[in-house]
Amino acid sequence: MNKIQTLVNAILGLCIVVLFVLFFIYRPKTQKAAPTEVAAQGELLPIAVINTDSILKHYTLAVEASEKLMSRYEESTVKLDTKAKSLQKEVETFQRDVVDFQRKVEANAFLSRERAESEQARLQKKEQQLMAKQQDLENLRQKLSADFMQEQAELTQQLQDSVQAYLREFNADGRYHLVLNEAVLMNKVAGYDITENVIEALNARYKK
Repeated sequence: MNKIQTLVNAILGLCIVVLFVLFFIYRPKTQKAAPTEVAAQGELLPIAVINTDSILKHYTLAVEASEKLMSRYEESTVKLDTKAKSLQKEVETFQRDVVDFQRKVEANAFLSRERAESEQARLQKKEQQLMAKQQDLENLRQKLSADFMQEQAELTQQLQDSVQAYLREFNADGRYHLVLNEAVLMNKVAGYDITENVIEALNARYKK
């Protein structure tokens, strides 16, 4: 579960980058007082603070994406585990057959040389089959991993598109010069946090 949690966090964490789009899309439409003048007047600076962890935790699309990825990972894990256990049983049976064959050869238990050679050929063929199955299992592991990465990329893109579209609309009037992630701040200042408003707006857009 630690692996999937790490993967999901990495996927959804990419959306944090998108939340800083406002650094680059700001286009002031009206003349505003300089920050020093605003501060001197006791008003809030044109800066907003967002808790990105909270957004990823409460944004419905992000939650559903996380659940979908976890479900996908669990299904793949079960499928691989089932096949691996089945193959392991075959390998153990093969190993017992090899030991039994060696004992019979040492005890001269085969009725004829042809019988011994036939059993040896059967074991060699079984060994080749097991090696092929091991390769098939590895190929399946790689395929499931590639499929998972593809789905991860698609969901990440969907999240990025959704958040980016909202942020462009959100700051279309240039009300904020900067939007900061709370994680980079040493202390939280009251009046600047707009996380709840962003989450509410994102979820409202998603429902539509």
